[in-house]
Amino acid sequence: MRRLPLSLRLWRRRARQGPPARYDVVWEPALRVPGADGTTLLADHYAPVTDEPCPTILIRATYIRGGWPWNMVYGAAYAEQGFHVILQSSRATGGSDGEFHTWRNEAPDGQAAIEWLRKQDWFTGEFHTLGASYMTYSQLSLAADPPPEWRGAVCQVGLTHPHSFFWPGGAFALERSLVGGLNLFGNANMFRDNVRLLIRLQRHWKKAVFGLPLIEAYRTAMGGRRPEFEAWLTSPEPDDDYWRGADLTAAARALPVPLSLSTGWHDFTTGQFIDLYRHRRDAGLPVDLLIGPWTHTGILDKGWAESYPWALRALRGREPATPVRVHVGGADEWRDLPDWPPPAEPRRFFLAADGLRAGPGPGASTFRYDPADPTPSIGGALQSKTQGTYDNAELEARSDVLLFSTEPLTGAVEVMGTVHAEFDATTTAASADLFARLCDVDPSGKSVNVCDGLTRFTGGRVVVDMGSTAHRFRPGHRIRLLVAGGAHPRWLRNHGTGEPVASAVRMVSTDTTVRHSSSVIVSVV
Repeated sequence: MRRLPLSLRLWRRRARQGPPARYDVVWEPALRVPGADGTTLLADHYAPVTDEPCPTILIRATYIRGGWPWNMVYGAAYAEQGFHVILQSSRATGGSDGEFHTWRNEAPDGQAAIEWLRKQDWFTGEFHTLGASYMTYSQLSLAADPPPEWRGAVCQVGLTHPHSFFWPGGAFALERSLVGGLNLFGNANMFRDNVRLLIRLQRHWKKAVFGLPLIEAYRTAMGGRRPEFEAWLTSPEPDDDYWRGADLTAAARALPVPLSLSTGWHDFTTGQFIDLYRHRRDAGLPVDLLIGPWTHTGILDKGWAESYPWALRALRGREPATPVRVHVGGADEWRDLPDWPPPAEPRRFFLAADGLRAGPGPGASTFRYDPADPTPSIGGALQSKTQGTYDNAELEARSDVLLFSTEPLTGAVEVMGTVHAEFDATTTAASADLFARLCDVDPSGKSVNVCDGLTRFTGGRVVVDMGSTAHRFRPGHRIRLLVAGGAHPRWLRNHGTGEPVASAVRMVSTDTTVRHSSSVIVSVV
């Protein structure tokens, strides 16, 4: 074992947040750990300096080894609290041998890592799993055959159902696939390697998101052809062969060990975590839920002050005072709750020529969507500079966006739970999208996003799942529904032809009409 690198020692001193360190930390990099078939997978071991027995945290992912921020936020931060921390790179990533696959190897290689743990003289016979994003998927891949030493899983901004991560609402999630793909199969060994990959992606971003056909246009940004990206892009249906065996939802719901879930209102898969929480609570299985005002990356940055103590508490086997803690937007306050969602009544607002009204009315509204100039993605579940809660002014000024607003509220309206829109809609193209966003408009006219969603359709009744939220609309504010034909490149633009999105080269403008019998339904407490 050796001292931590100087850069990490300095970072620990300057970036101190949370409880004080209990121990000094040493590390052993690039340990050779056999995978399920004997393939060598590399792992870094961060250890507290003590003769006392300490439990273990296992974290496995494609981008976990080799430097900042993971060596700090997972390696040193938890080792200094009294845990042995193993950061292991998945196959063909971070110096590990083998061939990469998005999900197929995580369960067998995870079991092999645990078999290796059992042979270490510092292993006490119990371990937790921990981690964000893909690290959640890798830890829950063990759920179908949980090892007896597993004491709990701490899952952050993660997923259990890969298909709905890549194809939410029936449209391809282009931005997260490009940025996430960079991390998944970039095979970076050091932080500086990731920086180079990111610079290349930024340099060729426009071609990747606007070039046709997409199956070829993305390659320069990715440094060449990536079979996994192409498999995501060409497998639009959940029963396509590529996704067979990928869904961990049922196993995660039934997992007997405690599950601690942390996510953000602007994460990609908040709904998957809420669904998992709900099913486990109904089954009487141990689970807790933390939801903050965060994006996918924000939980380990702006959300560190909340998410780090929440994770430490779970790793030490302690239950929270209440099983649910959520941030309430608009009020900017935290709420501890006995369950989620809290009791609420559905309230329906109908579209009208002059805004949102209590009852349906006559008429309809129409907008034209041009895939050559697609409605951009601004705010919400993004990985770009406009991610999270954002001023909608630029978006709302476009001619391809419809806005429906209430009158200024005479009293506060608190929405806690699911939000969805029901449209009676038609389109002139072979295929179209409906993007719906709930917004909070203050007395000055500034509009910020609360929650949103998108559904691909061909006509008729269209339901857009806009996710869940906890938000207070203050007196004098207005509730607004924004409607558009897309949010590119968060969702790949609809070409309007109905052709496979990977190979499509033609684009057709779309006239979409929504009748004023359409409505948005919110859960009001």
